[in-house]
Amino acid sequence: MALKFRDYYEVLGVPRTATPDEIKRAYRQLARKHHPDLQGAADRAAASERFKEINEANEVLSDPEKRARYDALGAGWKSGMDFTPPAGAPTGGGFEGFQGFGDFSDFFASLFGGGPGRGGREGVRIVIPGNDVEAELPVTLEELLRSSRRRISLDGGRSLEVEIPTGMREGTVLRLAGQGEPGMGGGPPGDLYLRLRLVPHSQYRVEGDDMEMDLPLWPWQAVLGAEVRIETPDGEVTLKVPAATQDRRRLRLRGRGLPRADGTRGDLHARVRIVVPEKPSAAEREAYEALRRHASGPPDRPAGG
Repeated sequence: MALKFRDYYEVLGVPRTATPDEIKRAYRQLARKHHPDLQGAADRAAASERFKEINEANEVLSDPEKRARYDALGAGWKSGMDFTPPAGAPTGGGFEGFQGFGDFSDFFASLFGGGPGRGGREGVRIVIPGNDVEAELPVTLEELLRSSRRRISLDGGRSLEVEIPTGMREGTVLRLAGQGEPGMGGGPPGDLYLRLRLVPHSQYRVEGDDMEMDLPLWPWQAVLGAEVRIETPDGEVTLKVPAATQDRRRLRLRGRGLPRADGTRGDLHARVRIVVPEKPSAAEREAYEALRRHASGPPDRPAGG
């Protein structure tokens, strides 16, 4: 008996090369969209038929053995083409535990054996896992420097406390199991995935495990060397500036950067920025005049400058 070929890949809207995760994701989205209980009275009958089709496609493509048998038919078939079941195709038996809506199609039965009787599955409870949810979570540098907890608000008025462990970085994804969208028909909820986004800091810049800050110096401090007090995330420290320090040079403070998961820390770099007085006093102008008179010459310039 000739039947109409059913393209299960087309039903789920996925290519024949789709991975199991892609098939699962497509099924969840379509099942929630076309669930009869979510439709108006006028659309419920059509949604029920569409829902059966979606569940049948998922029953085949989510099972490696059934999918292999289905793929063996070849990619040349198109939805709606006449199809003759191959010789030796199963004609009876059922699949225990199938959680579809309604009975199987004749096409399904021709390949895998019929369900436990036509029309005998109406009213079966549909179990659909909830969808995963992805969101962005802004975090401060202080939260990355120390293990911290944050209470966040979710859709629907829910709130929960999120732990930000030591060693996290911008772009790290935190998984909160069971905090995604609720399931349907008793299905488990999805998960919530939070991608960390670092809020820019007014004083420090982050470079991997290290941090960088600006270090303003007067010209004489850069020329003669100095000891300066600077503020770090761990408190105030004294930094020794070598004599003849050039502008933009980076001075390193070991172990004062971001913490790593293994307990070590990156470094903090102080980048020198030489500044001059905006309104020099008479004594300062005199000192700079004397410096100009005794200078050995203009500074070296790059070729072509």
